[in-house]
Amino acid sequence: MKVASSSGRTRVVIAEDEAIIRLDLAELLAEEGYEVVGQTGRGDEAVELVRSLAPDLAILDIKMPGLDGLSAARQIASDRLAAVLILTAFSQRELVEQAREAGAIGYLVKPFQKSDLIPAVELAIGRHQEMRSLEQEIGDLTERLEARKVIDRAKGVLMDRHGLGEQDAWRFLQTEAMNRRTKVHQVAELVVAGELTPPA
Repeated sequence: MKVASSSGRTRVVIAEDEAIIRLDLAELLAEEGYEVVGQTGRGDEAVELVRSLAPDLAILDIKMPGLDGLSAARQIASDRLAAVLILTAFSQRELVEQAREAGAIGYLVKPFQKSDLIPAVELAIGRHQEMRSLEQEIGDLTERLEARKVIDRAKGVLMDRHGLGEQDAWRFLQTEAMNRRTKVHQVAELVVAGELTPPA
């Protein structure tokens, strides 16, 4: 297992049990401006390297000792740790489908040329970034929806239990949020929990 230092370039971990191919791959990537931050010939070490080094991309051979490339890809992809590109000596449809199901974003058939490698790397990284961006957007929307729900519940509590009109309930939540220098939904949570009531 080999680890390199960081410099702000696109970071790559390579897991390939054939040392010659691993070295060629590292050299091709370095020539193109990528930073190879870790190399190994074992699948289990590849997962460890990705977890500890947080690269942008993991290039995994499909057959390795310790843990095969598909199993390593599954672990890396399930936690969204990095984009995964699978290397294989076979271009069988079944293998490609297994790689996709394992979370690989792309694959390369060995032997490959630099002209095949770089587009595959860029595509894998780009797709991974798109997926992470979409997940972030979904998370933001979910958070906003939850905040809206708690605000609506708090307005209901203020209206039902304290006799405020809807506008007065909203104004109370906004004023308390400003006074406390916090967000309206956090004040709303206090109202719903019964920890904050309007003055009588």
